[in-house]
Amino acid sequence: MTHMLLLYCLVFLLPTESCRTLCQAASENKEKVSARPHGVCDGVCADNSHCTQPCASDTPGNMEFLCRQNKWHKITDTCRTLTAFNIFEADLYSDQPFGGHIKVKEYDSKSETITDMLMQKCPRDLSCVIRNIQQSPRIPGNIAVIVQLLHNISTVLLTDVDEAKMQSYSIMANHILNSKSISNWTFIPDRNSSCVLLQSVNSFARKLFINKHPIDISDVFIHTMGTIISRDNTGKNFTFSMRVNDTSHEVTGRVLISRDELWKVPSPSQVVSIAFPTLGAILEASLLENVTVNGLVLSVILPEELKRVSLIFEKISKSEERRTQCVGWHSLERRWDQQACQMIQENSQQAVCTCRPSKLLTSFSILMSPHNLDSPILIYITYIGLGISICSLILCVSIEALVWDQVTKTEITYLRHVCVANIAATLLMADVWFIVASFLSGPTTHHSGCVAATFFVHFFYLSVFFWMLAKALLILYGILIVFHTLRKSVLLASLFSVGYGCPLVIAVITVAATEPGKGYLRPEACWLNWDVTKALLAFVVPALAIVVVNLITATLVIVKTQRAALGSSMFQEVRAIVRISKNIAILTPLLGLTWGFGIATVIDDSSLALHIIFSLLNSFQGFFIFVFGTILDPKIREALKGRVTSAKWISGISENLSSDFSCHPTKEPS
Repeated sequence: MTHMLLLYCLVFLLPTESCRTLCQAASENKEKVSARPHGVCDGVCADNSHCTQPCASDTPGNMEFLCRQNKWHKITDTCRTLTAFNIFEADLYSDQPFGGHIKVKEYDSKSETITDMLMQKCPRDLSCVIRNIQQSPRIPGNIAVIVQLLHNISTVLLTDVDEAKMQSYSIMANHILNSKSISNWTFIPDRNSSCVLLQSVNSFARKLFINKHPIDISDVFIHTMGTIISRDNTGKNFTFSMRVNDTSHEVTGRVLISRDELWKVPSPSQVVSIAFPTLGAILEASLLENVTVNGLVLSVILPEELKRVSLIFEKISKSEERRTQCVGWHSLERRWDQQACQMIQENSQQAVCTCRPSKLLTSFSILMSPHNLDSPILIYITYIGLGISICSLILCVSIEALVWDQVTKTEITYLRHVCVANIAATLLMADVWFIVASFLSGPTTHHSGCVAATFFVHFFYLSVFFWMLAKALLILYGILIVFHTLRKSVLLASLFSVGYGCPLVIAVITVAATEPGKGYLRPEACWLNWDVTKALLAFVVPALAIVVVNLITATLVIVKTQRAALGSSMFQEVRAIVRISKNIAILTPLLGLTWGFGIATVIDDSSLALHIIFSLLNSFQGFFIFVFGTILDPKIREALKGRVTSAKWISGISENLSSDFSCHPTKEPS
């Protein structure tokens, strides 16, 4: 029995990093596009052999074929006619038949260049590429170029998206959503292109500004509606009616927001809904899914206060033998989520679903990763770890203050505890600001607050690293006695210059260089941008460089400890191993060595396992510092015992004095 899904695509305005829930609904009765057309390829066709052929003359790209059952089957196609040089030229295709051979210049620029030129030539309405895009053939290479262009536009434009820009954006998307292009999506090398398109359209629509009048932008293969809602409304609904399968038959889709839900909106807010009649088939073609779509794909952008929305899908195929499901689709994880929506009612004509948003906060791994990975496991690890770390760091700073005079009697111990106290204090502030940033709704709704939060997160986490670097230099000072001629005041000034001066310079330069061009923040989260300006490198590069230096320092300490045990008895060697293990346990959190796993999340930001390891090790860093840097320090324990003993002694003396000087009644002589 064929499984059918109702596709419900929902994007919420939440205080999260990249927390989209995309839901899918069901089956379309059409021929599977996975049966790829045959091509002509030179060479002997042996099973599972590959062959690559160039595109037509003067057309960049190539076609790759795979031999199956003694026949060549095309598997990828990167032939393209759209380039940064001709996409703006007028009448490029006017004298040539659609899809025919087209002379173009050599493609040696990336699609980012097209975006930059677009913002220079027509920043007001983005219309200067529409004509040539509409006249271009819908071949796989052109589809990939347009998808990347739409993604870059949605990333570059953080605010000020008006109806004119949305109209142009929809026209570009409409061209590659055409039902005639569905089979060509199969040959795009990046299988996630359809997911990128969906995510880009939703991201762009989130920034749409709606004035007093509703917005209704209708194209054949994408229809956008937007309006302002308030608690005064009796309810709100969007009704879409669109053609599918190149026929005159139209199917409808409705988005319903009840009056009870509208009462949860404290002030007038905007709602945007988008309908796609072909996107379900495109997702199926590009991802090679075994399920098909039996209705419109609906995307709904809601205020964060709304907790429920209802969707009504008219079925394309009205066969009662096919089972229908409501499921959720995560664009980043590329998987179906059966928990997102629930089937309320179904018959042969339509299905009614109700869907609830899942409120996911920013995970800790976003600090090093170019893109955040949405996962409930990461969220739990991050905020449980940060909660425990914050409490541990408060205790750590309090204990340092309590025993400061007892543990800082020598110059080297004084400087060492200065480093530990500042590492704990800056990490405490960084963790607090990280939580504040994650609770903001994002750059679109709280831009100024998001900039401030990102700046402080950047500054304080950099301060943590530079104080850990200062700690490492202090260890080298103790081992190599490099700065033995320097006075204590000079060393102290150097430590504070490194610990706070360097991070402040980096953080200020980063915000000053990128914020004027709106390239400081990510579109969906309060953290440093990656896609446009690579501002994230202002954190990743110094942090990982410090980790390398600190790793070298820790290695020197271990080598020195190991050399001291060479030629000793078995008992002394065992004690040396114990000392080495203790040094590793103490130095790892204090020098931030676990942040080295950030290299893995930068290289592969889609691996859930790497993100989990990174979050586990680093969200609990404050707890590890408290345990290994404070509790297990014998001098601190001894000082604490002395404070407790002193407190008891003072309490005992107070009681005795109270007893000696208390008044007793006496009997006067008569």
